[in-house]
Amino acid sequence: MQGLNQPATDYTIDELMCVCIARQIEDGELVVQGIATPLVVAGYLLARLTHAPNIAFASAIGQTFCRDWAPLSITQVEALWLGKAMGRFDFAQAVCELLPTYRPKEFFRPAQMDAQGNTGNVVIGDYSSPKLRLPGCGGIADVTAYEERMCFYVPRHSRVTFVERVDFVSGLGVGAGPADRPATGPIYLITDLGQFDFANGRMRLISVHPGVTVEQVQAKTGFPLQIAPDLQETAPPTNEEVRLLREVIDPLGIRNLERLSGAQRRAKLHEIIEREQGARLGKLQ
Repeated sequence: MQGLNQPATDYTIDELMCVCIARQIEDGELVVQGIATPLVVAGYLLARLTHAPNIAFASAIGQTFCRDWAPLSITQVEALWLGKAMGRFDFAQAVCELLPTYRPKEFFRPAQMDAQGNTGNVVIGDYSSPKLRLPGCGGIADVTAYEERMCFYVPRHSRVTFVERVDFVSGLGVGAGPADRPATGPIYLITDLGQFDFANGRMRLISVHPGVTVEQVQAKTGFPLQIAPDLQETAPPTNEEVRLLREVIDPLGIRNLERLSGAQRRAKLHEIIEREQGARLGKLQ
């Protein structure tokens, strides 16, 4: 077991992002996930199996609440959210009662984001004649009006996502909530290039991942970046964190689907489903 807590040299960017997400989780918190967010779930489970054993989960999948855990799955995703749920709530209860009361921590994935953390997940382009119509914002428009602990993640940092002006704002940024409520807006952002906060009301680079330069981050951001005076390099995962992700939490590599697109994503998805089906048939024989 020697060396498990030593910095890993063999890790992927999706694993680094999962570890960064896990590091944001404190023991005893309620953490929330949306639909199709395996990078986030892997990060939550990593926190659960390391430094935060007492966290609780709420999920848009099945709209459930649980404390137990299960490995990531495509064909058996309900194994965690439905099979081990302690309770179920409807959408109105979640947005109007559960989330405002328990102040959970949640990671959203924006399609567009500006420097103040305003986000758009509805359209790219003009609303009446968009270049791309997106799935929608779900409850983001509701919770960003009162949420004080929002976090974001972007698996592929680019000028497509980080824009000077969001085409259609569906999530409120820093300080954009009602005047009679505490300051709202995002507090943290992780991408495949670095980590950011919003300490000065604008997106600010606080660490770059190993091998990434500030110039590379700025070149892929559609507005001038603020740079923290104590800018650091992101600490790599430990050997144990990589082992847990690969062998225990997500042996099928589902987390990497968020980093892929097009034909690569379809091929990976088919591969995962075939492996899951094969494993299930093997258990039945």
